[in-house]
Amino acid sequence: MNTKAGASLGPGERSGGEPVYILAVETSCDETSVAIVRDGQEILSNVVSSQVATHERFGGVVPEVASRKHVETITCIIEEAIEQSGVSPAALSAVAVTQGPGLVGSLLVGMVAAKTLALALELPLIGVHHIAGHIYANQLVHELAYPFVALVVSGGHTELVYVESEGVFRIIGQTRDDAAGEAYDKVARALKLPYPGGPHIDRLAHETGEGVTLPRAWLEPDSYDFSFSGLKSAVLAALNTAAMKGQPLAPEAVAKGFQDSVIDVLVEKALRAVKAYGAKQLLLAGGVAANKGLRAALEARCAQAGVPLLAPPLSLCTDNAAMIAAAAFLKYRRGQFAPLELKAEPLLKLEAWSV
Repeated sequence: MNTKAGASLGPGERSGGEPVYILAVETSCDETSVAIVRDGQEILSNVVSSQVATHERFGGVVPEVASRKHVETITCIIEEAIEQSGVSPAALSAVAVTQGPGLVGSLLVGMVAAKTLALALELPLIGVHHIAGHIYANQLVHELAYPFVALVVSGGHTELVYVESEGVFRIIGQTRDDAAGEAYDKVARALKLPYPGGPHIDRLAHETGEGVTLPRAWLEPDSYDFSFSGLKSAVLAALNTAAMKGQPLAPEAVAKGFQDSVIDVLVEKALRAVKAYGAKQLLLAGGVAANKGLRAALEARCAQAGVPLLAPPLSLCTDNAAMIAAAAFLKYRRGQFAPLELKAEPLLKLEAWSV
């Protein structure tokens, strides 16, 4: 195991009290990103190359295409991140990389790049869980207080995570079928909106005061789990029924009805979890955290309940390497480094990654 930086260093320090510079690589899906972050909080560079334009014509991410795009851009992104940061490769403290979950081909590209850097520069390697990165994106802009509950909402994940202490995760609720972001994309496709569908549905939902009435999937009374597959089916049924009657529904009314249903369930279960677990804060994380309707609803309910709501800026909601560096810092200061034999794990469990 490569442990050049040493396992006995204090938080945020190298030998001689020098700052910790972590170069992180994120390639779990369709964004190629490299960042350099100082002491787990100060972003010196965070370069993101999005593939949205490439995958838009397919209506979703094509894994093989995503992998090839990562291969094409990763070297340039690394060079740009280093140049923007003003930190020389010799001054770096560690190299971090998203280990999983994600698309295996995409993960492998980032893994090979990170291992190569770590080996060439004789630096420790840190594997990072993608969702831990989303949660600790908040650390880049906020002071965290434990215990807290994190609501993670993205294209592939919808989870409630109880974080009792730094880097110790317990999933208390998760989707049983579609993730919220996935449901947004499927409903957007039914409404003939561009990919990705989330921003377009959010925009349409704010253009009308009344939405189509749609069901809420509350599941069992004591459950923190989610289910959006039935809601997606209800939207399709409503559109088909209206079309057969020759009375097509207004897209903005469908968008508002759908979004209201998703937000009601997310907000209610998140606030219930905060109360039940005695959390000091509610953290919002993931790509759908950029949704204006969700943010507004959470802000209102958290203010009413007297619970601090923490959310990253929009630039840190979607996949980026700065969040990976922030989570990697937890492992760095504990000396928990990975061997160069580290494998990409597309189904990596969050609890298993805990520090």
